[in-house]
Amino acid sequence: MNELYTDYGHVSLNHVGETLCGDNVSVRKLSEDSYVIVLADGLGSGVKANILSTLTSIMMSKMVGSDIDIEQCVRTIIATLPVCKDRGVAYSTFSLISVKDNRWITIYNYDNPSPFIVHEGKAFLPDYTVSEIHGKRIEKAEYEATVGDSFFMMSDGVINAGAGEILNYGWTLPQIMNFAEETITDQLCAKVLATTLIDRCNALYEGKPTDDVTVACIRIRERQQLSLMVGPSTAPEDDDRMVSLFLSKKGKHIVSGGTTASIVARYLNREIKAVPNEMETDIPPISTIEGIDLVTEGMVTLNRVLEYGRDFAAGNQDYFNWNYKTDGASRLASLLFEDSSDIIIFSGCAVNPAHQHNKDLSISLKMKLIDELCKILRTLDKTVKVSYF
Repeated sequence: MNELYTDYGHVSLNHVGETLCGDNVSVRKLSEDSYVIVLADGLGSGVKANILSTLTSIMMSKMVGSDIDIEQCVRTIIATLPVCKDRGVAYSTFSLISVKDNRWITIYNYDNPSPFIVHEGKAFLPDYTVSEIHGKRIEKAEYEATVGDSFFMMSDGVINAGAGEILNYGWTLPQIMNFAEETITDQLCAKVLATTLIDRCNALYEGKPTDDVTVACIRIRERQQLSLMVGPSTAPEDDDRMVSLFLSKKGKHIVSGGTTASIVARYLNREIKAVPNEMETDIPPISTIEGIDLVTEGMVTLNRVLEYGRDFAAGNQDYFNWNYKTDGASRLASLLFEDSSDIIIFSGCAVNPAHQHNKDLSISLKMKLIDELCKILRTLDKTVKVSYF
């Protein structure tokens, strides 16, 4: 397996008063290591803009995904897009980033703010060549990426943030690039970087965006594996085999559930030590076992992780309410959604005697919880494998 992967994420704000966003991001996975990501910005806002941007982004990504030459795709879309008679501009603008083999980057941009790159903490515009296709100005750049490189695309709602209110002329591209430099760290994933920029935009709009706002981020990262063990096996004699397989995997090891922790501690012949919560929280405290990266309580913690996951996969609006916390749910959510690319879940199917009379904690609910968690992780393009015992 390739030791690198393409991490991507995007977040949007709707024009105040609109239920639909006039921007759209379409992601097409061409292979394990190659992607096409298109950010389209429909003219105006609301339903019409949403339809135009959605059609543009999906058409572009599907054409490229059908092995049509990218430049030919750009030419086709440019020729197809109508022009507004009143404003003299296209009904949808777009930015496109193609990633091949987690290394070779091609950028096309039509009338959106120019996509930029952050390399080793420094933001810069790539060397764009400018051409005209059907009389329209197209920026193109090619770039060889290395680990840690980040690429940002945005709709013009980003550079319009704060215009005439907090900032005289909006949030300029140099200011946005400087903000990205100050924000970015090796640990942050693409979705969180996009969320951070969007949060800043929302503050500049004072919570009432007068334009649709979208940021899409792409990062080239090293793969990180995580193994999560939840619950004892159906047959007690299989517990040791389950733990042995769990511990044989590389990367981080997480144990969820008191009974599960006891089984792992017994296998390792080590103590379980309780860790009091550092701040007020309704999540049960974590524990420690030497050699295990995180030990949490079971169902209550996993249910909260699932709540965070649903939000993270959508608009990520709740991120700043939990990312700074140190309780088991917050730490596990960060490890699953932000840090890891490959996740192996060891799910024991034994019924906990303490839960037999509580339908909310039944084994069927536990399986449904794990199933939904896996679906969310796959939505985030994580590689997920589940082994049942």
